[in-house]
Amino acid sequence: MKATPHILLVNPWIHDFAAYDFWAKPLGLLTLAGILRQHGFQISYIDCLDRFHPNAKSTALHARQGRGPYLKTEISKPPGLEDIQRTFSRYGIPHQWFHEDLKALCTPDLILVTSLMTYWYPGVQETIKAIKKVFPTVPVILGGIYATLCHDHADCHSGADRVIAGTGIESILDLAGTYTGYSPLPEYDPENLDTVPYPALDLQHKINYAPLLTSRGCPFACAYCASHILDPKRMLRSPASVVAEILHWHKGYGVVDFAFYDDALLVNADDHIIPILEDLIGRDLKVRFHTPNAVHIREITQLTAGLMFAAGFETIRLGLETTAFNKRNDLDHKVTAHEFDRAVTCLKHAGFNRNQIGAYLLIGLPDQSLEAIEASIRVVRQAGITPILAHYTPIPHTPLWHQAIGASRYDLESDPIFTNNAIFPCRQDTFSWQTLTHLKQLAKNENNG
Repeated sequence: MKATPHILLVNPWIHDFAAYDFWAKPLGLLTLAGILRQHGFQISYIDCLDRFHPNAKSTALHARQGRGPYLKTEISKPPGLEDIQRTFSRYGIPHQWFHEDLKALCTPDLILVTSLMTYWYPGVQETIKAIKKVFPTVPVILGGIYATLCHDHADCHSGADRVIAGTGIESILDLAGTYTGYSPLPEYDPENLDTVPYPALDLQHKINYAPLLTSRGCPFACAYCASHILDPKRMLRSPASVVAEILHWHKGYGVVDFAFYDDALLVNADDHIIPILEDLIGRDLKVRFHTPNAVHIREITQLTAGLMFAAGFETIRLGLETTAFNKRNDLDHKVTAHEFDRAVTCLKHAGFNRNQIGAYLLIGLPDQSLEAIEASIRVVRQAGITPILAHYTPIPHTPLWHQAIGASRYDLESDPIFTNNAIFPCRQDTFSWQTLTHLKQLAKNENNG
């Protein structure tokens, strides 16, 4: 046994009809890297989606505020999706770059691979296959969202030697010890998020922004969402620990943009986000904050809106989903028409403009009519903010799953590939560019940025 075992962590390729880096970092994997490094393991990290890879020359890949296009290579469509009139691609670095990066490493003792969307599993398969060509005897463990929600499928099809469900922060040291023989005593408490090490963002070629997770879990159980499955327990970090992490990345690494990954950032505002924002405002930091996971509309008040604006929030995303307020009880119970109007008024009064405020609208829900989507888009535009179309993904184990199965033209249970939100899997008619273009045009206006 080596005194300090070597563990390689890999963020895999994406196979899809479309993919774009909208504040997307493998925060869970990088948090595990931080834990392992804190406990004496040697850590290597390869991001197959790396827009800042040393071989990447395109300035388009290095877009502003952390967002930008991935490199991509056209590949064959998966079986069963040949009729979709869209190009299918592998998103991320070329095979040769990945092979060279792997060959440049000393042989690791263990390899950890993460996974995100369930229907991206072919990219996971290809990544693990490429790893095993270089390191055929090294055990590969798969975790993440696909591994958790589709555990049996991942166990059979991913190519990993072991598939682990859950967040991993509770079990990572035991798991690493099992495969490496090195079992240090834990220096953190997974039940106390303040003690968990920061994600190892410095392992990236560039820290273009820092993802922030100030809480885990969500008090709501929306029919379309897997948050309560992936994070069944609600836990909060202390405001002081959140501010300390922001200062760590800003002062130590020059990070300006921060993206909140919370599923319920504004819930328990008096004890959580309000003291965080008040502390940040007092420090007068030159930073920008973003909310790609959306915030709960009901929790936006004149106070929270004013504090967010003063603290430097640049983009606000509202979890609206639909404006059919009288028919939404089967989806969620998180917002009324009055609460939506009040939130928008508060945000505008605080100083946010329509380009900064966006409302996510789910499209492609089971049995959702085109007219209902059009109506939601019009309501959001009339409110003077930006409609943002969010394609619905059928997710196993959620309350809406069985309705999605009944509405789909595909056998969703047979293969996660058919849950791809780019193909509108819960519509009986096949994918239509005309329909998608119509909805995008309706959502656009001359003030959108």
